[in-house]
Amino acid sequence: MKKFDRYPILEINLSHMKSNVKNIVEKCSENEISVTGVVKATDTYEHSYNEIANIMISAGCTSIGDSRMNTIKRMREMGFNKEILLLRVPMMSELDDVVKYSDCSLQSELNVLKLTNEAAKRENKIHSVILMMDLGDLREGFFDEEELIDAALMVENEFSNLYLKGIGTNLGCYGAICPDEKNLGRLVNIAERIEGKISRTLDIVSGGGTSSLPMVLNNTIPKGINHLRIGEGIVLSRDLIDIWKCDMPFMYQDIYTIYAQVIEVKEKPSYPIGKIFIDAFGNTPEYEDLGIRKRALLALGKRDIGSFDSVSVKLPKAIILGGSSDHLILDIDEVEEEIRVGDVIGFDVYYGAMVFANNSSSVYKRYIK
Repeated sequence: MKKFDRYPILEINLSHMKSNVKNIVEKCSENEISVTGVVKATDTYEHSYNEIANIMISAGCTSIGDSRMNTIKRMREMGFNKEILLLRVPMMSELDDVVKYSDCSLQSELNVLKLTNEAAKRENKIHSVILMMDLGDLREGFFDEEELIDAALMVENEFSNLYLKGIGTNLGCYGAICPDEKNLGRLVNIAERIEGKISRTLDIVSGGGTSSLPMVLNNTIPKGINHLRIGEGIVLSRDLIDIWKCDMPFMYQDIYTIYAQVIEVKEKPSYPIGKIFIDAFGNTPEYEDLGIRKRALLALGKRDIGSFDSVSVKLPKAIILGGSSDHLILDIDEVEEEIRVGDVIGFDVYYGAMVFANNSSSVYKRYIK
C-alpha cells in the first residue's frame, strides 16, 4: 500500500503519458491526421502545464490546446513557445489576450471575428482562426453551412489580420452525437466548397476530439479530415476502451491514479434511518437494505473528483456507496484484507475526476518521470 505525506494525492505517470501520446499520434498519422494535444485537464497549481505540453509536442503533437485564456497565459509565462489553440470560442472581453497569447482560436460568431481582427491589428499580428460547424451536437458552431461559408469568405478577403486556417466541428460533448462517415463527410464537403471559392487548400479540417478516434482506429474516418483535438484519448483512453470497446493494448491506463486516506472504519446499517428527503446537492438518493455492513469513510469528496461515478476503486471487492462534498464511503464488508484508519486506498479515474482533481488545490500532485 502506497504511503505519501499528504492526501488526497493524484499520481501522474509522465513516461506512460508520453508513450500514449506517441502511439495516438502514430495512429492518426497513418490517416494523414495531425493532433492537437489538449491539456485543459492538467494541473495548474504546480507548474505542470509547461512540462506536459512539451511532452505532447516531443511525442508528435503539432500544437497544444486549452479552453481557458488564464491557463494559456500561464503557459506563456512559464516559457512555452510552441503553437497554442484556444479550444473554447472566445468571449468578447478576452479578445486582446486571445491574439496576444494564442496562435489560433475556434470561432463561430461573425461579430467576434470582426473584433478579433481589430484586436490582432492593434497587436500587429496575424491571428489564425478555425470556423466551427455545428453538425448536430448543438454546442458551438454555425448551424447554417451557408453562413459558415460566407464567414469564411469574409475572413479570407476582408479581415487583413486574420488567417483562415480551416474549419472544424465538435461531436459528443453536449448532444452525445456519435461521429460517423455522414456527419464528418459533410464537414469535408463544406471544406471543399470553401476551398473552391478561395482557390486554395485549407490547412485544417478538424474532425473533433477523442470521440472521433474510433473511426481512426478502424480506418473509417473520411479522407479529408486531417486534424483532431485529443485529450482524454491520450492521457486516459478509458472511454475508448470501456465505452467504445476499442482494442487498444498499446495504451497505458495508469497515467492518473488518485489516493485517499481512510478516516473512519465502522459497522453501520446500509439503509439510512429516518425520513429520506434530499442530500447536500439537492438529490434524493435510493438505498438498498443489506443489513449491517462494514464501511470505510475516506477523505475524498465531490469537491475533489466531481462525481463518484468518475472513479473506480482499486481495492478488490470494495464498493463505492457514494458520499458528499468532502467524503467518500466504501462498503468493505467483503474485502479480504483488514482496512484500518490511516490506510490508503487507490482509485482509477475517468475524465470527469481527472478534470476536477487536476484543477483542485485540495488535491496534491505527484509526478512520475
